Amino acid sequence: MPISIRIGNQHLTVDVSSLGAEMQALTSSDGRSWLWTGDAAFWTGRSPILFPIVGKAPDDKVTIDGAVYPMAQHGFARRSEFVLAASTETMCRFELAASDASRAVYPFEFQLAVVHAVEGRALTVTAEVTNRDRKPMPFGLGFHSAFAWPLPDASGHDHIVTLDDQGEPALVRLQGGLINPAPLPSPFNAGRLVLDHSMFEQDAMIFPDGAGEGLHYGAEGGPTMQFHFENLPNLALWTKPGAPFLCIEPWHGTAAEAGGSSELSARPSTTILAPGAVASFAFTVKIPEQGQTESARREAGRAPMSQ
Repeated sequence: MPISIRIGNQHLTVDVSSLGAEMQALTSSDGRSWLWTGDAAFWTGRSPILFPIVGKAPDDKVTIDGAVYPMAQHGFARRSEFVLAASTETMCRFELAASDASRAVYPFEFQLAVVHAVEGRALTVTAEVTNRDRKPMPFGLGFHSAFAWPLPDASGHDHIVTLDDQGEPALVRLQGGLINPAPLPSPFNAGRLVLDHSMFEQDAMIFPDGAGEGLHYGAEGGPTMQFHFENLPNLALWTKPGAPFLCIEPWHGTAAEAGGSSELSARPSTTILAPGAVASFAFTVKIPEQGQTESARREAGRAPMSQ
């Protein structure tokens, strides 16, 4: 049976399940809840870890060294039971190692460690992949965290995603669950995107390049969450139209391209990890103090994230 670990400090409380090493709750000390609740009426996920693929594979199969393996959307880590390797009041580390079940779909010796750590008003989630095999290991890694939409105390307000680099990255869409690589005009204007549920009628908005290493997600006149990404060059935004959440998904790897190869190593932005090597991916989210608003954040400028 899965276990749940609670970590926190005077500002934040975080609950993490051993099933998928998935965050279940992110709550500030004033009682405000920032993470989606996993209501099955819309989507049972809350903050799954995507490994060893992000998105879908053609016919739910991947090819590795000429052999074909079944591979469900977003991989198997999110449905796997992790082992608690370490925990303190403010940190927990869950680990998943290769098993007979994983080798049947992904023939590599690996370790995936997921660490949740709080410092000040910030939570950092780190995924660390180790290649324990004697051959190069291809994989994709992504985060799929769903945050409240509307944010606490922000019903009736426009919600906005603002890229720190003020970029206007090209948009791509899914075609049968796979990437249609034809670029579409960016929905961002000088890094600013006012969200509307109609944007998600064609599924996720995916930005393979140019979204930068940080963004803000906030409500006009309401609270704003601050994000920073490490080694995560791809970004997706997703919800089900009408659902009260927004997934902010930094990735290193995307779904396979429509009409493209099923070869795992050929997927866009795939990492190919040398034997014995370790790759790390992380995002940090900083929760606003009560009363902090999007307009106040803009007036303060885009200062680097601090704890």
